[in-house]
Amino acid sequence: MAEGDTLISVDYEIFGKIQRVFFRKYTQAEDKKLGLVGWVQNTDQGTVQGQLQGPISKVRHMQEWLETRGSPKSHMDRANFRNEKVIVKLDYSDFQIVK
Repeated sequence: MAEGDTLISVDYEIFGKIQRVFFRKYTQAEDKKLGLVGWVQNTDQGTVQGQLQGPISKVRHMQEWLETRGSPKSHMDRANFRNEKVIVKLDYSDFQIVK
């Protein structure tokens, strides 16, 4: 398996003006476009958190999207990524918005 095809899992939390600006919907759409799986949810602290899983090259692309683009009316102050690990298989079958 080539390096770009290695499957990884990474948790994330995004800070800034990201709730009530369709951030979760746009995140789900971008993840599905890239073929990633996982989940996203709002937190009570006003952040958005979730987990990404998929080929390392596509996860890296999504991490950059989460840090710099987001939804059209969002403004990200920072993105924290943690618990990154190589995985043998995906834990999810699609990308879900958790309520």
